[in-house]
Amino acid sequence: MVDPWLTIIGIGEDGLAGLSDASRKALVDAETVFGGERHLALAGVTSRGRPWPIPFDAEIVLSCRDRPTVVLASGDPFWHGVGASLAEKLGGDEWIAYPGPSTFSLVAARLGWRLESVACLGLHAAPFERLVPHLAKNARVICLMRDAAAVGDLAKWLTQRRWGASILWTLAALGGPREYIDQHRAELFADDSDEKLVAVALLARGTQGIPRNSGLPDDLFAHDGQITKRPVRALALSALAPRPGERLWDIGAGAGSISVEWALCGGAAIAVESREDRAANIRSNAATFGLTHRINVVAGKAPEALVDLEAPDAVFIGGGLDLTMFDAVWSRLVSGTRLVAHAVTLETEALLGELHQRHGGELMRVEISHAAPLGRYRSWEAARPVVQWSTVR
Repeated sequence: MVDPWLTIIGIGEDGLAGLSDASRKALVDAETVFGGERHLALAGVTSRGRPWPIPFDAEIVLSCRDRPTVVLASGDPFWHGVGASLAEKLGGDEWIAYPGPSTFSLVAARLGWRLESVACLGLHAAPFERLVPHLAKNARVICLMRDAAAVGDLAKWLTQRRWGASILWTLAALGGPREYIDQHRAELFADDSDEKLVAVALLARGTQGIPRNSGLPDDLFAHDGQITKRPVRALALSALAPRPGERLWDIGAGAGSISVEWALCGGAAIAVESREDRAANIRSNAATFGLTHRINVVAGKAPEALVDLEAPDAVFIGGGLDLTMFDAVWSRLVSGTRLVAHAVTLETEALLGELHQRHGGELMRVEISHAAPLGRYRSWEAARPVVQWSTVR
């Protein structure tokens, strides 16, 4: 790397004393230094300093291209920082980075936690529900928070969800002369700190978290009865075979339960639902599980609603399949895409039989009965049989 014009420096509360020789030299040589007002003060930069625009806009940095420029960020600029936002707009020979210890590293170092076993989240601009998939008995989580007031809101949120016995550590200005650490029980939280850029460490204690198996209980979802029931959902997800980073089309999504469980596995889902009241239920379920960033709800009817969607890695069709819809979906799929379709009507069952004969895959009929009262006794109450066809394009 020869003379990159941009240097990205991670600075801590110890200011210049914590920087490497290379970082300090870049600061001396820079024509312009960008950073938050706190960063500029820590580095002792005055006339050459330019505070970040709010909201952050990388273009103001790019306007200095080919002139010596420094960007100051907190700790590790590539962990919930500006580093990647800048690097993705630049050639590899245009920039160099000198990261410092991240807030997550400093928190783990203060508490003696194994960082590799801790969930690290940025909640300064995200809903607390992002914690939901991570909450489990004795789980350890480190969160970046907006300010001290947000920590009190988090404590209330945890208490309302029966995690009030959890232990919270409030940490601020780590690594500097104003370092602050305090410990609380969530349901008894009381703190009068007015610090900004606060981190919270959480040792989760309370109710049970979300099971990691496929087929979550139906009563965890908001629905009007139009939901892929728990045992059938487990079979569908087994056939869909979710993997982190993959995209699902959930067509005729109903309550969005398939989308939710797919997203809990680390994928992204596009839930297509023609009825607005059911689309509202999907949005509610995505929010409840902390998955609004992974589930995109499209209120519309397939196949018209599929036209502008990014290609999927898997498709689930829970109902309403006809030959027109199938042809529209099938023509959009690239080789290797998995497709799973369910039928409860004779007409759709016959169509799945034809499609199985034409395209192969696996066709099965599932009949499930539940024990139910019958007078003074119990008997089996049968649910409607479900036919499932699964194949790979």
